[in-house]
Amino acid sequence: MKFLTVGAGLSGAVLARGLAQAGHMVTVIDSRHHVAGNCHTERCTETGVLIHAYGPHIFHTDDAEVWAYANRFARFMPFSNRVKSTVDGAVYSLPINLHTINQFFGKTFSPSEARAFIETTQADRSLTNPQNFEEQALRFIGRDLYDAFFKGYTEKQWGCAPSALPAAILKRLPLRFNYDDSYFSHRFQGIPEQGYTAMVTSILNHVNIDVHLETAFTRAIEATVDHVIWSGPLDSYFGHRLGRLGYRTLDFERFVAQGDWQGCAVMNYGSRDVPFTRITEHKHFAPWEMHDATVCYREYARDCGPTDTPYYPIRLVAEKALLGQYQDLAAAEKNVSFVGRLGTYRYLDMDVTIRESLDLLPLLLARFGHVGAGQTARTTHIGNSLRI
Repeated sequence: MKFLTVGAGLSGAVLARGLAQAGHMVTVIDSRHHVAGNCHTERCTETGVLIHAYGPHIFHTDDAEVWAYANRFARFMPFSNRVKSTVDGAVYSLPINLHTINQFFGKTFSPSEARAFIETTQADRSLTNPQNFEEQALRFIGRDLYDAFFKGYTEKQWGCAPSALPAAILKRLPLRFNYDDSYFSHRFQGIPEQGYTAMVTSILNHVNIDVHLETAFTRAIEATVDHVIWSGPLDSYFGHRLGRLGYRTLDFERFVAQGDWQGCAVMNYGSRDVPFTRITEHKHFAPWEMHDATVCYREYARDCGPTDTPYYPIRLVAEKALLGQYQDLAAAEKNVSFVGRLGTYRYLDMDVTIRESLDLLPLLLARFGHVGAGQTARTTHIGNSLRI
């Protein structure tokens, strides 16, 4: 059978590899000049620093199978993301932890004292069922910490009032009453030694996979294959016939300096008076390397236009209603599987992207079989996981 994978990011690459190993012929196309999607990495020709071209990506997971899969195709180096935030002329650690609390309030609390202090004097206990991001924050950490670390940052990142965002966004961020300042708490954390593009290139390195970059999807190409793996924007497959789903995108302001510019990989700026959300210094994402110069990026978030690179699905009320209509169209497609962050219009970490692709693969093989394995291909429609 012939498959077409639209998009050479993690979702498309993992599925292309699995199908190819089962004996199917897979054509992978991507409109960009590189594989790996938004986790693309490249060497800065000026400094030699490994750059995360679309913003930093740290691989973190508790899924041992996914971790083992990723390590088949790259050597991962240990990396723990430790984010800092500049607030009113002082630098604090994020996520909020015991050090952040003690520094911010000028205290020397023990863990139990800090917990009691936040719960009894800061958290708004009248909010028994928070309905949005702001209410969740006020119930979670109180007005002072919310205003300092989250309110302005969130307004810049999402372009709307925090009260318009779902509470679930904040629920992903931990509050720790110890001195652990690692941003993630997963068992497995790291970054590929040679970057994500090298890893995805290795995944796609199979005799049955044919990769074409700078190649746009067309219906003529689709007509030459038996099944399409679509990891591009969901609404794009249907020509935006119902309207465009909303995304946020990022603009990057690059600058180069000598030595170590900010002393950490990520520095957030929560104040609305600072137009950018954060500065990332990319040499710190590869601490196993040594470079005399450094490359930094100021990040500015804004609404995504038709020609921009989509990053974050907005998923507010209007988008959810439109999403439901596109999901109905997608469910009616018999020869297309919609996958990944863009194809399912969800925010997905890299490990979840791989996991969902690994889970979809047996369903595809149940329908199309292993070439030469003597199996009869089934004709049942494969679910596309769009309503998760």
